[in-house]
Amino acid sequence: MATAPPTVPAVDTEAAIALTRDLVRLRTVNAAGAAEVEQPAALLVQRLFDAFGWTYDVVEVAPGRPNTVAVVEGGGGDGPTLMFEGHIDVVTEGDPADWSVDPYGAEIRDGKLWGRGAADMKSGVAAMIHAVRALQLAGPFPGRVVVGVLCDEEGLMLGAKAFAASPLAREVDGVVVCEPEGYEVCTSARGGIRLRLDLHGVMAHGAMPQEARSPVVAGARVVDALAGVQEWAQERYGTHPHAGSVTVTPTVLLGGDPDQLNVIPAHAVVGVDVRTVPGTDHAELIDRVRQSAEDAAGGVGVSVGLTVVDDRPAVEIAEDHPVVTALVDAHLQVHGRKPPFGAVPGTTDGTILTRDAGLPTVVYGPGGKWIAHQKDEYVEVREIAEYARVYAAAARAFLTGGAR
Repeated sequence: MATAPPTVPAVDTEAAIALTRDLVRLRTVNAAGAAEVEQPAALLVQRLFDAFGWTYDVVEVAPGRPNTVAVVEGGGGDGPTLMFEGHIDVVTEGDPADWSVDPYGAEIRDGKLWGRGAADMKSGVAAMIHAVRALQLAGPFPGRVVVGVLCDEEGLMLGAKAFAASPLAREVDGVVVCEPEGYEVCTSARGGIRLRLDLHGVMAHGAMPQEARSPVVAGARVVDALAGVQEWAQERYGTHPHAGSVTVTPTVLLGGDPDQLNVIPAHAVVGVDVRTVPGTDHAELIDRVRQSAEDAAGGVGVSVGLTVVDDRPAVEIAEDHPVVTALVDAHLQVHGRKPPFGAVPGTTDGTILTRDAGLPTVVYGPGGKWIAHQKDEYVEVREIAEYARVYAAAARAFLTGGAR
């Protein structure tokens, strides 16, 4: 591996790679009803923090689901507080037979480290931890660094919500979320709204449709109407230079029983995944979905109940914010060229930290931008070292620059 420039704190890159492998080997799937999810990986991280002599708190957000948050004092006087953040839960691997490698083998082959969570985002967690350790070993620095290893990002982001509500969150001046973004510095993230539309009709025999008010037919009409909502939203809110346009995507259509094909059901459900861009009025958009669904279903005598399952805003940070410029300068220092700006296609814990605590967040981490949640997930091994070096250099720049 190439030698880092002398001004970049010397990162133990082999240790960062080894930690990534150790984390990937732990099956921390965010599964409903699991007795524990992140606990094994959290214990591994806590043992490492103990070895470093770091002070940390463990908060059990839900049974078997801890946040582990370390505070590393710089010893160089007053200064800002920088946070590196990552999660250690992963989505399911699905059918292991669909993989060409063991999903939890952490095999290194062809310059890639393979396995569930390799990119999303255990490599980012390992890189940020060893970057902060390198910064600490390089000598005193002003201010302090918060290392947040949080739970439940792949679910309802309970870990981020818990940290955002903590007193420590109010002291943070900038956050680097270490999610995989393929060398982009993501200054924006799309918002997400998850909607459930419950369609209520009248049950009847399939041979007598005139006696029914079919929620299945209504569901088809609602799905068609949602395309019109998307068209309206894209015209209303325009195209963001990085985040693109609003999308309104039907993801669930449930109604009836395959074993009762001669029965028109009384109820059906349409699920909708809405993705928004900075500047989108979520309340206005939700009302548009409700009205369009009611109009479409009402044409066949079916009523609609709308439930907002989750609502996460689109977020954005200025490109000249100190935490962004520190990352850009550090990337230039390590790679010899400036990184492109981009947007997170989904949401991250950073969305919650910005929404609930007002924290300025930027997303930048190892791994391909589109690899998350796919089979044969991997991260390029060299990226773990590269990102750790950038994190260390960015932390030094941010903290010595006095971001407050």
